Amino acid sequence: MKAAARVAILGGTKGMGRALARQLAERGDAVFLLGRDPEDLQRSARDLDVRGGQGTGAVKHAVCDLERPEGFAAALDAAEAALGGLDTVVVTAGLFATQEALESDAALARRLLTVDFANTVVFCEEARKRLLAGGGGTLCVFSSVAGERGRKPVVLYGAAKAGLSRYLEGLDHKFRGQGLKTICVKPGFVRTSMTEGLKPPPFAGEPDAVATRVLAAVDRGRPVVYAPGIWGLVMFAIRLLPRFVMRKIGF
Repeated sequence: MKAAARVAILGGTKGMGRALARQLAERGDAVFLLGRDPEDLQRSARDLDVRGGQGTGAVKHAVCDLERPEGFAAALDAAEAALGGLDTVVVTAGLFATQEALESDAALARRLLTVDFANTVVFCEEARKRLLAGGGGTLCVFSSVAGERGRKPVVLYGAAKAGLSRYLEGLDHKFRGQGLKTICVKPGFVRTSMTEGLKPPPFAGEPDAVATRVLAAVDRGRPVVYAPGIWGLVMFAIRLLPRFVMRKIGF
């Protein structure tokens, strides 16, 4: 039987992160929640207590806001202390806005680019150091298929995710031999509060199915996972398209 893992998850109160946190708790892993909303954290912790059958108060949490990097170290220290160490750190939190909204609001664009790339990388660096100091572990971070190629509908969001994906790839190349398994999750369109109001494409996924796929990738140490899986084929085809074709299509 696989030993229970000690998992800190940033963004485990909503969407795909919440689905993943629930599946981790239900199979017996020890989960520590990180997020920016104290009330959301408390509600989610109580939910995970029930699902994990560990008793009231077993799931701990701490405030950690991707817009406030000065709090990253303390939040991870709290997780490490509560769990008695860290085996896995998961990052599902991030910002999303449409290209039109970002083009019309420079402050929003700056905020998204900072959170989804620079601050996420800073958080991952804090997690990386702790995992390596403990002998290794898994860093699982949600990027996006939007970063696979420059595309009209996601110019700015895609640029941030492209940078994040390349960073995670570099970590995997450099530190896999030292025991750090870096997993880059590339979701396609998933029905969550983040995508509410947007027209779903034919391959839209659901949070629970995505979480199941991601959990399998974590267990196997796969460096890249597309979710739903069909997006791996879709993006393979998109990467092959010549630039002049990309200029003509709206995808």
